[in-house]
Amino acid sequence: MDAGADDFSPARLAAANIHPDTRLATDYLNHFNEVVMLIDMLPMMPDCAPDVVAWLPRSYVEHFRRSHFKERDLAIAAYGAVDPVRRAAFESTVRNIDKALGDVQRMITEAPMDALPLEAVTDLTEMRVKPLLAHAMGLINGAPPVTLVTEDSADAQSAVDAIFG
Repeated sequence: MDAGADDFSPARLAAANIHPDTRLATDYLNHFNEVVMLIDMLPMMPDCAPDVVAWLPRSYVEHFRRSHFKERDLAIAAYGAVDPVRRAAFESTVRNIDKALGDVQRMITEAPMDALPLEAVTDLTEMRVKPLLAHAMGLINGAPPVTLVTEDSADAQSAVDAIFG
């Protein structure tokens, strides 16, 4: 008997690299880790800036629909069965990651051509993006489903304005 996309047995989920308790897959974080890696390379390779700016947010489901993840259908189906409290905390964290990366992109696009604000971009990535990614990883791996409180985008916009003001 072939297991269907709604077979959420712990053994099947674990075999598919989906956390058997949370029903979330760390593969989703690759979408963010790739752009963070590009941001980290900016000091040595400023020509990566257009790739950072071209990055677009993707929902969990959209990521798996576009991925080559072997068990992508299972990952999508399991996401629909994630505990609502955990899912809300996870989605809130992802929205905050998307906002923080949008702030990084704005810093890059608003910078003069010859003055990429590397220190500000690095600080924002280290102080906001990476902690949010660590929080998302914790939610995927079974940490208590709490929403991380972060600075809002207005504070980041103030920082951008201060750099170019």
